[in-house]
Parts: sequence; C-alpha cells; structure tokens
Amino acid sequence: MGLLSILRNLRQSPEQQAHLLLLGLDNSGKTTLLKQLASEDISHIVPTQGFNIKCVQTSGFKLNVWDIGGQRSVRPFWRHYLDNIDVLIYVIDCSDRTRFQETISELTKLLEEDKLATVPLLIFANKQDLTTAISASELVESLNLHTVRDRMWQVQACSALTAEGLQDGIDWICKHVTFKKK
Repeated sequence: MGLLSILRNLRQSPEQQAHLLLLGLDNSGKTTLLKQLASEDISHIVPTQGFNIKCVQTSGFKLNVWDIGGQRSVRPFWRHYLDNIDVLIYVIDCSDRTRFQETISELTKLLEEDKLATVPLLIFANKQDLTTAISASELVESLNLHTVRDRMWQVQACSALTAEGLQDGIDWICKHVTFKKK
C-alpha cells in the first residue's frame, strides 16, 4: 500500500469527537488539568482570564475542551458556553472546605440549566495529593449526587498536579458518551 493510499484511508476514517465544557471555581485546578491532558508544561499556570480551548486526542477520539475561568465575576457568563456540549466536566478543589457551599451552589445552578439537561457530568475531585482533601466518596455525599437521576455522572478522584486519575476520567467519557462523527 502506497503513501497516498494510507493518507486516503486516514482521511476517510471518521474520527469521533466530543465537545467538553470544563468548569469549576477559581483555583480548583481546571487549567492545570487541561494542560496535563494536553501533555503541556504545568510549571507556570496563571489564573484563566476568559477561556482556554484545547483539542485533546485520546484513544481515537478528539475532545474539544473549553476551559472557562471560575472567578465570581466570570461565572454569570458560563451560561453562554452551554450550547452543544456533550459532557460537562466540573472540577472541585477537595482540599478547600471553606468553599464547598459555594461550589455546591454553582454546580446546582448548572444542573438546573435546560441546555444541560441529560448532559453527562464528570466531576474531578481534584487535589487528592493533599492530606486535607476529602475523598471522592465523601464528595458524592456532600453533593447529594445519589439524587441526580436525569443524567449519567461520575466522580473521579484526581490530582491535576500529578495527573493521577485524569486518564480514568477521560476513559469514562470515552466509554459513556455518544460521540459525533467528524
């Protein structure tokens, strides 16, 4: 088989893709998580002003990820990014107990959005590398997730800093989400 045939086959093989929205409070680790997934350097992360967009290739899937800033002043604009989302990824800093009520409130608002009805939810229980972090199972209880019945959901313990647990979350997406043909 010649090079031209190989290129034609590659071009004809439909790549599956999904649009992911990455949200969470400021300092939850969203950008670090996204840079880890994209195999980029994480030694210098600055707070996201606005948004970041990255395409992550994994296991034959193309994940188009929108990382939107989590500062209080930016959160009202989250709703402008909810169209055509295949998966909502919500990142929680599990070591910051002082902000649990705030993050629960923001997540609850998102789950009430009509545009996100039935959209699968992946929650990354981030900063598990810190001794002060609550576990993923404690987070499930805190968020009262057992009452969420209108969508698939998963809580994945992770550390964006060490990348532990990130691939497990992406594997869940690849297994449970209906992908679109490119």
